[in-house]
Amino acid sequence: MKSFVSPLIPALSLVFALLGSALLGSAQAAPRVWTHQGYTRLVFDLPVARATHQSKVAGQTLTLSLSAALRSEAGALAATGVKSYRVSGKTVTVTLASGYAPRTQMIAGTGSQPARLVVDVLKIVAAPKPAAKPAAAKAPTPQKPGTPSAAVRPASSKSAPRPRVVIDAGHGGRDPGMVSRWLREKDVTLAVALRVRELLEARGVEVILTRTGDYHLSGSKAADLDARSNLASAASVSAFISIHVNASSKPGSQGGVETYYFGRSIDPAKQALAVKENGGGSTGQELTRRAATSAQSALGDILAQTRLSFSQQLANKVHYSLISATGATSRGVHTNSFYVIRDPNTPAILTEIGFGDNSREGPLLATATYREKVSQGIAQGILAFLHMK
Repeated sequence: MKSFVSPLIPALSLVFALLGSALLGSAQAAPRVWTHQGYTRLVFDLPVARATHQSKVAGQTLTLSLSAALRSEAGALAATGVKSYRVSGKTVTVTLASGYAPRTQMIAGTGSQPARLVVDVLKIVAAPKPAAKPAAAKAPTPQKPGTPSAAVRPASSKSAPRPRVVIDAGHGGRDPGMVSRWLREKDVTLAVALRVRELLEARGVEVILTRTGDYHLSGSKAADLDARSNLASAASVSAFISIHVNASSKPGSQGGVETYYFGRSIDPAKQALAVKENGGGSTGQELTRRAATSAQSALGDILAQTRLSFSQQLANKVHYSLISATGATSRGVHTNSFYVIRDPNTPAILTEIGFGDNSREGPLLATATYREKVSQGIAQGILAFLHMK
């Protein structure tokens, strides 16, 4: 009996090992699903510790291109906002219900935990009505220190109330932002902001620019970002849009457009981006910490969450309008702890319009022709948010 059982045990062990491996592969393909108040979360476990993804939305179909392959699998999903999913190698497709939009992020693995692709499916909320304020109440556009303030024309008593938005050209002055062989971030963001102002004013929107030339608002990064953010604190402002140019940790390795509204991110790469845009170094770390603390506090504030839902709506409108206008790769809409958009009293977003160190996007962003497409995309997204499209 002993001679019969001995070879059988290893054989059974091999069978169970193969079976367990097959079951694990299936589990990696199908998402884990949670339904929360206001959104549904899908989590796809990946067979690697680190991975990247690109996302694209067409109608109600979200397509994700992964750097790691999964088993092919498909099925219906009985969860709010989601109809079905399909996995085919490195491509994941999620079909959304009408009135819902996705937000995606990749979380790196730690220890025995694999990398995870997270897809949050959120209800699209109605944009707030533009505040009805007379033109005479317009806040002055910040001017370069030492220059006279621009004259403000009195509004006609017969003028109809107009929506007002703040356009923030990121960086400026001694802070060039990202620099590549093709461009300086501060030059591109200013050119786009000036053109967006022209496009919006032609449609009857009042526009406040945080800067109209190559200068910073304060020698202190915290004070500089405060000055920009404070322009969005007034109740008469309908939207705040901060424009930036991205850069990858390995120059030239990434491309595409991504847009953010305020909140915490658990993705280390996005946390690093927040530190960079918040000033870099110890200053950026401190301002990111403050912003993250504000985001954590907002989680328990129903009113703040309601206001942030408007920021999410603005982010979706601007982001997908940008993708449509430029044909760029969509890197999705996300939350992050950017100090300049931390005030939830006004719908506020930050958009990274491309990677300045990318061999394709860098030269494009340096041209007036492509910047016009970017400007048109941002302006059309804002108009759609204001119900003026």
